[in-house]
This record gives sequence, C-alpha cells and structure tokens, in this order.
Amino acid sequence: MHQVNDLRRIDLNLLVILEALLSEQHVTRAAERLHLSQPAVSHALARLRDLLGDPLLVRAGAGLIATPRALELIAPLAEALAQVQALLAPNAFDPGTAKRTFRLAMSDYGAAIVLPGLIRALRRDAPGIDLQISHGSREGMLDAVLNGDIDLAAGVFPELPNELRSTPLFEERYACLVDRESLGADGVLDLPTYLARPHVLLEMRGSGPPEIERALTVLRERRRIAVSLPHWSVAPEIISGTDLILTVASRGLRDIDERTLVVVPPPFHIPSFTFVLAWHMRRGGDQALNWLNGRIGEGIVRKT
Repeated sequence: MHQVNDLRRIDLNLLVILEALLSEQHVTRAAERLHLSQPAVSHALARLRDLLGDPLLVRAGAGLIATPRALELIAPLAEALAQVQALLAPNAFDPGTAKRTFRLAMSDYGAAIVLPGLIRALRRDAPGIDLQISHGSREGMLDAVLNGDIDLAAGVFPELPNELRSTPLFEERYACLVDRESLGADGVLDLPTYLARPHVLLEMRGSGPPEIERALTVLRERRRIAVSLPHWSVAPEIISGTDLILTVASRGLRDIDERTLVVVPPPFHIPSFTFVLAWHMRRGGDQALNWLNGRIGEGIVRKT
C-alpha cells in the first residue's frame, strides 16, 4: 500500500521536467525548452527534491551542477520516458500514409552518402514524410539531439553522451586526393612528399582535433595547412592544378574527375572510423523514427 501511495504522488510531467533540468542544468533553459514559465519549473524542482529526497541540482558559481544522485537518474529516466512514449504511441506506423517532418543533422559528406538514396526511397514509399537538413560541428549536432532540436544526427562521434544511442552505418577509411600531374610518374605518395607539401583541411569550428593530426602526432610530425574549409563541395577544384593534398574519408572521393585528379592511400596509418546515426534514448519508442533509422541503414547497405 505504501508503494501505491508513493506512485500516486508521481506526476508524469514532473519526470519530463526532471529530464529537461538534468539535461540543461539550468532552470531558465529548461523552462524555455519545455515552453513553461520559470516559476513553474522552479516549483516542479522543489516537488522533485521533496519526492526524491535529494537536492538534485546545487548552485556552483553562476550555474547549477547535478548531484551524484541526479547523475544516477539520467539514464534510467530517459529509458522510462522512452517506454512511456512507446506505450502511448499508436499501434503501428504506416509510412505510406504518415505525415511527418524529420530533422536530420549531417555534414555535406554525410549528406552525399545518406540523402540521395533516402530521398528516392521516401518519395517512393513515404511521400508524406518531409526532411529538414541542418549542418553543424560534431559537438553542435550532438547538442541539438540532446536538446530535442534534431531527431537524428549522422556523422562520426567517437564519444556519445550517456543519453544518446547510435546505429553504425559503415566503416570508413581515409584517402588522399592529389593533382595527377603533381604526383609523379610512379604514382606513389610517400611520407616525405606528404609532409613537404601544403594541405587542405576540411573542418568546422568546434569539431575537435582532426584524426589526421592525431595520427601524425604519433609519428611526431606535423603538416602545413594552406587552406581550411568548412565544407567539401569546392575542395576537388582547389586541388586540381596545384600541389595541394586533401586527406578525407574515401567515400567522398568516388565522383572525382579522374582526368586531372587521383586518389592514393595515405603514406602513414590513420585509423578507420565508424559512421553512425545518433538519437536520444528517450526516442526509442518512436516507431516513425525507428523506421527512418532502418531505411537509412538499408540504403547504405544497398549503396555499398
């Protein structure tokens, strides 16, 4: 009977507010995210503290930090909300009749790999499904998923927050793009030449140290970055007719102009990486999102 009475004290809305508070660690931001007033969220926090017997968020300087008990709640809370969402969801998702907009974040490399096949599949099998695509750094995309601004993020995420889950799409390796005439008669790019020549870097601010730099650090070597770009589309044209080298994921080099450009292996070991889809674990019961996740994976498999 005591357990039943405790359950009666729990308002599902409190759990939703708790999830936002633990994610934002800021009352005002949590209120904005939930479209509630700040006093309402502050009142809910007081009720949660009483219910759980823990301060949950304590002041540290100008902000708030989660208590150890609050940190323990993050993962099970997200799972519980996902199960409730699945319980209340319609019995079946019908892609042929569904009207839905999905928000996806990816780089232009990811867009080139994912979107052509996905959009053809949607127009054929789910014409009422619309997509909104955004571009950002790795950290920016993950933050958008955490905040609920994005449904899925496609990219390379070596480390994911505890609240996020991922589906691997494919393993990728690095390759070098060079001007064909600049490479030499033997068609080989050796390490001294690689280090001596200038390079093009594809990186968005906030994306962290590039994998190539980490691999060179192991060799105690550095390269000179002559051009830094936040996007892929113009990079091959920059390489053509120059001594520049572009080291990028190999799938992005499939449609180059082979009359003037050539793809060669890097002259040193750069670890391969996994390209994944990332989503918030609270969305695990979203049948429509699970369907989209599966269609993206199927399209990648067919493309490879």
